[in-house]
Amino acid sequence: MSAVADSIAYPSIARAVELARDAQSVYASAPAKVRSALLRGLANTLERHSDELVSLADDETHLGRVRLNGELARTAFQLRGFAERVDAGVPFATIDDVAVPGTPPVGRPRLTRVLEPLGPVAMFSASNFPFAFSVFGGDTASALAAGCVVVVKPHAGHPELSRRVHALAGDVLREQALPAGVIAFVDQVPRDAGTALVSHPAIAAVAFTGSYQGGLALWRAANARPSPVPFYGELGSINPLVVQPAALVNGVDAPAATLAASITLGSGQFCTSPGLLLVRSDEDGERFVVALADALAKQAPHRMLTPAMYAGFEQASRAISGQPGVRTRLAPSAADDAAPAPRLYETTADRFISQPALHEEMFGPAALVVRVHDDADVLQVLEAIGGSLTVTLWGATDDTPGNRALAAAAARIGGRVLFGGVPTGVAVCDAQQHGGPWPASTDPQSTSVGYAAVARFLRPVALQEAPGWAIDAYRGGLPS
Repeated sequence: MSAVADSIAYPSIARAVELARDAQSVYASAPAKVRSALLRGLANTLERHSDELVSLADDETHLGRVRLNGELARTAFQLRGFAERVDAGVPFATIDDVAVPGTPPVGRPRLTRVLEPLGPVAMFSASNFPFAFSVFGGDTASALAAGCVVVVKPHAGHPELSRRVHALAGDVLREQALPAGVIAFVDQVPRDAGTALVSHPAIAAVAFTGSYQGGLALWRAANARPSPVPFYGELGSINPLVVQPAALVNGVDAPAATLAASITLGSGQFCTSPGLLLVRSDEDGERFVVALADALAKQAPHRMLTPAMYAGFEQASRAISGQPGVRTRLAPSAADDAAPAPRLYETTADRFISQPALHEEMFGPAALVVRVHDDADVLQVLEAIGGSLTVTLWGATDDTPGNRALAAAAARIGGRVLFGGVPTGVAVCDAQQHGGPWPASTDPQSTSVGYAAVARFLRPVALQEAPGWAIDAYRGGLPS
């Protein structure tokens, strides 16, 4: 679809992108203190209106006030964290190589490597994090820190909350005398309008968190443009958790309870929910699976975000349970129209490796146990998975050749490798990596959580023999 056709079919997209395009040059050239003040202003307004926003979010998502208050606090925290990195000069970093007399390779002219903001970013909100991956979420915060304006496509799961948060953004922009297009907003468009947004020639990058099918369609659209643009998509993950024998030497009840809570956290609607459990085919392994099924049966997940998501979970569960060689270890005795019941299924390593249908994510409170005999089975199962946001290794703390091989295999497929704990809960910090090889994400070199996320929206440019003013233009008014 051409830009003209976009304007006819989806005028709200055309208006939002036009506002963003007009604001980009103003915002990209603004000094660091303007960017950091905006990020802090957004954090402040979130906190000032927290009661109203959490109430609205709970009405639309059923995630509960405790969870939503924590998520709002996290969102404000990461906005301020990006502001601190802006003030520290992270998006304005330069590398200067002085001139060396002579001809290459020994000699060279003076070269200064600077960072250029990409331009307007199409930001697709996620369903399961109405604050942290939405209008003011990490994608928006990192793009603004990089000097890029955003065009927010809200999620249909929390439309009123998204509109209210964007209205608050407008207040902050006016207070700080910034163009409205710095945070543009596409409202009341059908789901397939996302392709039109990605295809608009003024969009310079895309950030997406959501389903594999939806992300794949948008990724293809981003690459089918006359001028393809970077597409930073998080597409889901089954997040394998390996239970080595050493993890069960002190009993099975405590680790089973910990894992059950992680599987059902947020009704299983976390992209890092542990959905694949590699457990030994021995007596301790069987005791663990029994304890896990018991612990899961005691959990009471809340309603899922939307009826469609609940229906998708039921369909995915039926697809897994219906595969040859799959045993049901926990299933509901009767259907519940309000909330999903935890599920636990089991298969063998050979079955998992040979049946790709078992590799599919069940987005909800469910997991598949794969029974393995030894480390060789574990390595083969991990290799069959492909990319994953996380891989968790329980009981692999001793320095042994087996554990080294296991850790290396985990790092090959995972963006984050845990040697303890559970993968749900993603810290916002400089060292965080939230992404992984396909199909977990479309760009495994980047992260969508943590302060390294700003690098997604900056393009290196080498300035050769540049005058001082040209270099200073990329320093955001910070001391050189």
